[in-house]
Amino acid sequence: MHIFVTGATGLIGKHLCPFLLHHNTVTVLSRNPTKANVLLGHKVKAVSNVNAVDFNTVDIVINLAGEPIVNKRWSDKQKQIIRDSRIGVTQQISEAIKACSTAPHTYISGSAVGFYGRQNSNPIDETFENPHDEFSHQLCKGWESAALLAQSEHTRVCLLRTGIVLAKKGGALSKMLPAFKLCLGGPIGNGEQGMSWIHIDDMIQLILFIIKHPEISGPVNATAPNPVSNAQFSKSLGEALSRPAFIPMPTVVLKLLMGEMSDLLTTGQFVVPKKALVHNYRFHHPDIKSALESLV
Repeated sequence: MHIFVTGATGLIGKHLCPFLLHHNTVTVLSRNPTKANVLLGHKVKAVSNVNAVDFNTVDIVINLAGEPIVNKRWSDKQKQIIRDSRIGVTQQISEAIKACSTAPHTYISGSAVGFYGRQNSNPIDETFENPHDEFSHQLCKGWESAALLAQSEHTRVCLLRTGIVLAKKGGALSKMLPAFKLCLGGPIGNGEQGMSWIHIDDMIQLILFIIKHPEISGPVNATAPNPVSNAQFSKSLGEALSRPAFIPMPTVVLKLLMGEMSDLLTTGQFVVPKKALVHNYRFHHPDIKSALESLV
């Protein structure tokens, strides 16, 4: 098969591409094709523009591109960069697919649990229809809508509503570890907010599972089946490191440091992967304790 991947040098993409390369031709979109080849190997064909790809020859599109959402404070300018890096590229791909005479049969496009906005402690699955209207929801809604433009009887569209991806290097965990290793870690605010997470191994295997199961389409929660509160997560991370984890981070301090972006840490939701479970995907790391122990 010919697989086209965007965001291939990001956290998920660089773990996914080696699996795709076993029996497939892989083309990746990168602002720096040379860097992409150094990181992913020269079996990958790297292009710098969507227009360089003939989508009539592509079987599967995996769209993971996007400016990191927590790298910079959310000014109006930064919000627009975040939107354009997701919605703009996704729309461009959808339009290219729509113009095909032989369209890709599968289009897996990134999204996030931020689609649901902040919620209470009730578990949320893909059927939930009462999202909290805030920036994260508006961003994900626009992102998903852009992907769904490509949906047809020839192309199924799957929307990966991804939680916090836990990996040994990179991502959220690497930002948390220094404080926890110095015994300075702990819950954020009251610690009651939900953290919907997924181990990087399950993230990759779930994408491969979706590829192999053409009956799956629409939103797919890419989260472990056991979301936890921020307090539970902090306690489990402290135990995995054999460190205490009881020093709280006051919400007001985060608000001062990060502005509106602090909402990602001080609010949350308990998201469950109902669609994956219904289709019998078996999680390698279903609980936070085993997941963290395998990583740290």
